[in-house]
Amino acid sequence: MRRCRVYNHDRFAGVLEQLDDGTYRFTYDPEYLADDSTDPVSLTLPKRRQPYTSEQLFGFFYGLLSEGANRRLQSRILGIDEDDAFGLLMATGRDTIGSVTVEPDES
Repeated sequence: MRRCRVYNHDRFAGVLEQLDDGTYRFTYDPEYLADDSTDPVSLTLPKRRQPYTSEQLFGFFYGLLSEGANRRLQSRILGIDEDDAFGLLMATGRDTIGSVTVEPDES
């Protein structure tokens, strides 16, 4: 299993995981959920207690990745398979456009 910590406006918002069976799960942090002043990380992932699951990387997180020549270049420089979207997100998610960033969970 691979895990990332998701931040919104530099505040810990939840955990994104790629499970051993290849499925994905996003779970909001309980403290983030309890704070009415926090926004969902995406309109497609409204705040809720139940984890979100998907057979594919959630479209919102996939959209944080570069495309085309930039993706090929990043993959080559970082030594990550171009088709490994989760691996690329773990490696490049600290530097995104917008309020949401993603960092590998080292725990």
